[in-house]
Amino acid sequence: MPTPLRIAILASGRGSNAAALLAARERGELPAEFVLVASDKADAGALQLAQLAGIPTLVLDPRDYPDRRDYDLALFERIAEHKPDLLVLAGFMRIIDGDALKPWAGRMINIHPSLLPKYRGLHTHRRAIKAGDAEHGASVHFVTAELDGGPVIAQTVLRIEANEDENSLSARLLPLEHQLLPAVVALIAADRLALSEEGVVFDREPIRKPLRMEDGTLVR
Repeated sequence: MPTPLRIAILASGRGSNAAALLAARERGELPAEFVLVASDKADAGALQLAQLAGIPTLVLDPRDYPDRRDYDLALFERIAEHKPDLLVLAGFMRIIDGDALKPWAGRMINIHPSLLPKYRGLHTHRRAIKAGDAEHGASVHFVTAELDGGPVIAQTVLRIEANEDENSLSARLLPLEHQLLPAVVALIAADRLALSEEGVVFDREPIRKPLRMEDGTLVR
């Protein structure tokens, strides 16, 4: 039986995507061991979820460090003590210093609520509606020093409805995010997905465009 993937989750907020990962493990869909949930916010809901599930937690306050680089180096040094195979940013609302990222190249992913490369950063639902887009969605990508700019692994897409506002769009997208992120992590856990010099590799072949979620399954 394969060794479960050791995962550390980083989250700043309520932790709904972290909860989706834990639920996927409980359903037997994700062969993973969650070794840590870390946050920059002491009141993050994700920490409470972890505590209820018996997962170790870590909180570091950025205000205790002179600058972003020092904070990030300290945070990832502490995370490394738990020996994760994969870091999952699930609503971790910080830009990470490039030096802190280097040891984790190809081993850190993030979920972002837009169809990257569109709408990096914040307020993605509002920006998609304002632009008059017909479609919106979410992306999972490998993390690099470029904000939301790493190689995109997979996406889920939904149509923007007439008279949509950002709250309704966010609410309709969130359940799709909760399918997308565990599906990507499951492929990594099964050694079917990785990052190479050629880009994202799926089943040992580089992909030309992100995988898409269709009927709960990721496809080319």
